[in-house]
Amino acid sequence: MTRIGQVAFLEGFPRGFSEGTAKYGVLLDHLRPGFSQSFLYNQPAAVGAPAGAMGPPPKPVLQVVSRLHPEMRRRHKAAAAAIAGKLWRQDLEEWDRVDKPAAIKAHQAIQAVDVETLTDLELADHVDLCAQHVIDHAYLHHKYTMTACLPVGDFLAGAIAWTGADVGELMGLLRGRSAISRGFASAELDAAAKALTASESAQDVLAGPAAATDILAALSGHPDVGAEVTAYLDAVRWRSVGYDVGDQAAGELPEVLVESLRSTLAGSWTSAPDDDSALTALRERVPSEHRDDFDDRLAEVRRTYRIRDERGVFSDGWATGLARRAMLETGRRLLTTGKLEAAEHAVELDPSEARALLIGSGGPSAAEVADRFEWRTTTTTSEAPEFLGGTPAPPPPAEWLPAPARRTAVAINTFLGTLFGVPDTPNTATVLTGLSVNAGVYEGPARLVDSSADFGRIKQGDVLVTRMTSPYFNVVLPMLGAIVTDRGGQLCHAAIVAREYGIPGIVGTRDATKTIPDGARVRVDGSTGEVRLLE
Repeated sequence: MTRIGQVAFLEGFPRGFSEGTAKYGVLLDHLRPGFSQSFLYNQPAAVGAPAGAMGPPPKPVLQVVSRLHPEMRRRHKAAAAAIAGKLWRQDLEEWDRVDKPAAIKAHQAIQAVDVETLTDLELADHVDLCAQHVIDHAYLHHKYTMTACLPVGDFLAGAIAWTGADVGELMGLLRGRSAISRGFASAELDAAAKALTASESAQDVLAGPAAATDILAALSGHPDVGAEVTAYLDAVRWRSVGYDVGDQAAGELPEVLVESLRSTLAGSWTSAPDDDSALTALRERVPSEHRDDFDDRLAEVRRTYRIRDERGVFSDGWATGLARRAMLETGRRLLTTGKLEAAEHAVELDPSEARALLIGSGGPSAAEVADRFEWRTTTTTSEAPEFLGGTPAPPPPAEWLPAPARRTAVAINTFLGTLFGVPDTPNTATVLTGLSVNAGVYEGPARLVDSSADFGRIKQGDVLVTRMTSPYFNVVLPMLGAIVTDRGGQLCHAAIVAREYGIPGIVGTRDATKTIPDGARVRVDGSTGEVRLLE
C-alpha cells in the first residue's frame, strides 16, 4: 500500500472496527494493523487478552476472566441487548439518514474543486484535506462492519444447524438484496443505456471504431444521450477500483467505461431468478419449533444485506479516488519541474513530502520515489510471508462463553469462517476446484487481472480470473461471463456479485492465476465448483 493508504488504514480501520464491536458486545475488539515493507498484516486483538497473545486462554481461565473483567462483562450484556433489540436496524437508519448523505455531500464538495486551477500551496493544502478525508472514510466504512457482518453470520449459524444446508445454498436466498453490488453507479449506467436504446445515432457512435476517449466525449455531447452519459461518467470518474490511491480510478479506464455501456445496452446480464421456491424447500427442512426464528433471522439479513457493499462505495472507495486525483495533479506539476520521473509516482508520497516538493522545501528525490513505485507495483503478496510472528490460533469455542455472549460469538465466528474458508481439494494442470458461489456453466476466454491496470483489457463475455475482488471492481462487472478467484469464501465480494449478476462463480481455487494463461478458453461449472482449462 502507498503511504496515504497505510496511514488511513492504521488510523481509520481499527477505530471504526472497535467502535462497532464494543457496541455489539463482540469479544474480538479489532484487528490490529501493521505494515512490513508496505505489506499489510493484521493481528486479532481480543478483549481481555494480553497484547500480542497468539491464542485463546484455557477454558477455566477464560471463564474466570469473563466473570471478573469489567469490559468483558459489559460486552456480554451488550451482546444480548444487540440481538434482542436488533441493533443493526438502528445502524441502518443512521447510515441512510445521516452518514451516507453526509459522506456523499463531503465527496461532492471535494470533487467540485478544480485542482488544476489551484496554486502549489493551495494544492498542498488540498492534498492534506484529501488524505484526512480518506482516514475519515476508512473509519466510516468500518464503523458499520459489525452491522454488515453480524446479521449474516447469525442467520447462517442458525440455518446451517437447522437445515444442514451449505453456505452457498443459503446465500442464494439473498440474491437481489444488494443492488449496489451490481455496480456503484448502476442506476446511472442503466439510465444511460436506456437513453442509448432510443437513439440509433448514439448507438452508431458507441459501436464505432474511434478511441474510447473520443467515443465518451462524443456521447457526452450527443443531443439524445449527453445528459445521461455525462451523469454516468460523473458518478464513476473518481471512484477507486481498488483500496488505495495507487489503484486507478474508473475515469482513467475509458475502454472499460465504453465496454460497460456496450454490455449494458446489449443486456448482458439479467436479474437473479425468484428465490421463493428455494426458500420454501429450505424452510421445510427447519424443525417446526425453529421456523419463526429462521424467518426472523432471514428477514433481518435481507434488510441489512446491502450495507456490506454500500459502506465502501459511499465512503473510502470514493475518498480514495479523490485523493488519487489530487496526487496525480501533484505529480503532473512535479514532473514538469523535474522532481519526479513520472506523474503517477506522486501516489507514493505522503502529504508532507508532497508539500515539500511542491513548495520547494526538500522532499525525497525522484529516484527514491521511483524505487518506491517499482517495489509496490512489481512485488506481490505471494512474495511476502503469510504470517509474521507465528500462526494465530482460532478463537475459543463459543460454548466456553457465558450464555448472553454465545449467540453473537457463534455469528461472528460463522461469518469469518465462511468469508475466508476454501476447500483443500488438490488442483491439476487443467482442472481447478473451488467453492461454487452461483450455479450455471459458462465457457469463454480467461482474462487475468492482477491490478486495475489490467481492467482496460476486459471485453464483454470474458471470464475474470484474479486473486480476489473488491467492491470497487463493480465498474467491470457488466462485461463478465463468469468470475474465478484464488481467494475468498462464500461471503467474499466475488461471491456476492456472482449471485447478484446471475453468472457462474468459483472462488477459493488457490491457483487459478498461476495455472490459467491469459486468453485461454476455460469452462466454469457452477454445479461442480470446477474450472477446466480447455485450450
